[in-house]
Amino acid sequence: MRVLRHRIVLATTAPIEIVDVTEPVRAFVTASGVRDGLLTVTSLHTTARVNVNEREPQLQRDMVTFLKRFVPRDGDWLHNLSTVDGRDNAHSHLLGLFVNAAETIPVADGALVMGEWQSIFFVELDGPRDKRALELQLIGSD
Repeated sequence: MRVLRHRIVLATTAPIEIVDVTEPVRAFVTASGVRDGLLTVTSLHTTARVNVNEREPQLQRDMVTFLKRFVPRDGDWLHNLSTVDGRDNAHSHLLGLFVNAAETIPVADGALVMGEWQSIFFVELDGPRDKRALELQLIGSD
């Protein structure tokens, strides 16, 4: 049994953004040599998350629209009265309640076990940000 770790660092350009990270995640799994195991993809942020969903441009726009409508930025949020880092981002933390902080994906025969339409997304809820990160942990055998 082996345990491998890798970090993906990225920048975001919008207040709410859906970034497809499937290919760098796949590349890590392929390069690892692990044949069977489990991969956990974890966001290192309270205002950015991880989600497995369909990659289709219109749907991704719908996802952003939904998140903006679900918890409006201009709500009367107490957190915004005394921010930690000067960002009025209570809405981002509240949205984080409804999106996963991590996803675990099986690995079989050296590949991610995912459906035909599934992709792995980094979900920015408080952008834009210069530096965001996902931690990958792969547990498995050769």
